[in-house]
Amino acid sequence: MVMNVKDKAKLRLKKLDVGNRFSNLPLPKASVLIPLMVKYGKLYVLFTVRSMKLRRSPGEVCFPGGRSDPTDRDEIATALREAKEEVGLHPEQADVVCSLVPAIDKTNSLVTPVVAFIEDTFHACPNPEEVSDVFSVPLEYFISPSKYTSMPFQRMGEVPFLMHSFEYDDPEQKTSFRIWGLTAHFVVFLALAVFRQKPTFQVQYDLDNLISSAEKNLMELYNVAKSKL
Repeated sequence: MVMNVKDKAKLRLKKLDVGNRFSNLPLPKASVLIPLMVKYGKLYVLFTVRSMKLRRSPGEVCFPGGRSDPTDRDEIATALREAKEEVGLHPEQADVVCSLVPAIDKTNSLVTPVVAFIEDTFHACPNPEEVSDVFSVPLEYFISPSKYTSMPFQRMGEVPFLMHSFEYDDPEQKTSFRIWGLTAHFVVFLALAVFRQKPTFQVQYDLDNLISSAEKNLMELYNVAKSKL
């Protein structure tokens, strides 16, 4: 049986599901939702642009997401709640596939990326207080980009890592978007997990042992973050 693009991706991603393996790390929690869809027979990923009204990172490209609320059952609940608040995606419109290896952001919060499939007919209703724009990019762009830069990055006392930066010229909106930082970190890992191809740029993973190398990177950052608490 020949699997379609969506089923093949779901099968590969479910093998990398970390579930709640890192939920017990004593750091503030946050989640993002990475919405995937099939358009023109290809996988696309949905991004948002943060409103210029926001105090933190205005105008930056990101995924729907935010800090955990005491009423959230788990990381998935946080991601779904935030997606509904930011772009009007109802939980029943999201087919949650997995939670991938979290990352630690600049506020020392543990951010869990939750991957879900949505329909390509989904019509986003951005909350103007939080989101100024919504756009989608072929996932394969994060394996073989036409405009890419990277720089080694290290905060005081931290493990050095590569900061990815992609520029995407959106043919639908006739504008360019810059995808970098934690957002780029998550989408690169997602693309590696789905396509299992070596990208055209350097990454800090063992591609033959993707999840174990990602977990090792996380724990190195966690040990640094823990020493600051």
